[in-house]
Amino acid sequence: MTTAEPTLAEPRRADFERWRRRSRLIRTLRIALPVLIVAIFLGLAGSVAWSTFNAVPRTSRGGDEPIRLVTPRFVGRDDKGRAFVLTAESATRDRLDYQRVILKKPALVLDENGPDMLRINGADGIFHEQDGKLELSNGVKLADTKNTFETAASLFDTKSGEVIGSGPIQGAGGLGEIRAESYGVYGKGDRMVFKGGVKTRLETKK
Repeated sequence: MTTAEPTLAEPRRADFERWRRRSRLIRTLRIALPVLIVAIFLGLAGSVAWSTFNAVPRTSRGGDEPIRLVTPRFVGRDDKGRAFVLTAESATRDRLDYQRVILKKPALVLDENGPDMLRINGADGIFHEQDGKLELSNGVKLADTKNTFETAASLFDTKSGEVIGSGPIQGAGGLGEIRAESYGVYGKGDRMVFKGGVKTRLETKK
């Protein structure tokens, strides 16, 4: 009888140790598994956020790139049926207004080789495609079959064929030299109106 007690006690201790190890494992898993699940979800959310924030700037940079043309050529007709050709060294669309085209060294010829020929050119220009208006600035020159003028700025309406300007203008025409603060060319170029401090020097024909 003295040798039976240790023999029975050993399996009990072994079973108790196994049960205690399983209990510790279960307690550890109950804590670790939820933490692992939360970490996985946080990692996925962080990965999605990282991809989203990195993709947006690349898309924006691509969309913000302006459309630029080299030596563009625009062709059309005004409401009087006269053809016009607008060329430039370069044309860049305004990324904030797609209908606004920024021109470098624009030059427009209206009714070339016709009785109402008009040439306008400048260092800078803006062409509004929606209403067909062309703004020219910096060293603008106007010339038709009878007159040649220089001015600071000019607005040409490609639909009506009219030219107006609020800046000083000077030049020479069929009657002589003229200076003014503003001007307008109407009709088919046969009527020019000068306003503001108009000064003329008439030339008499011999």
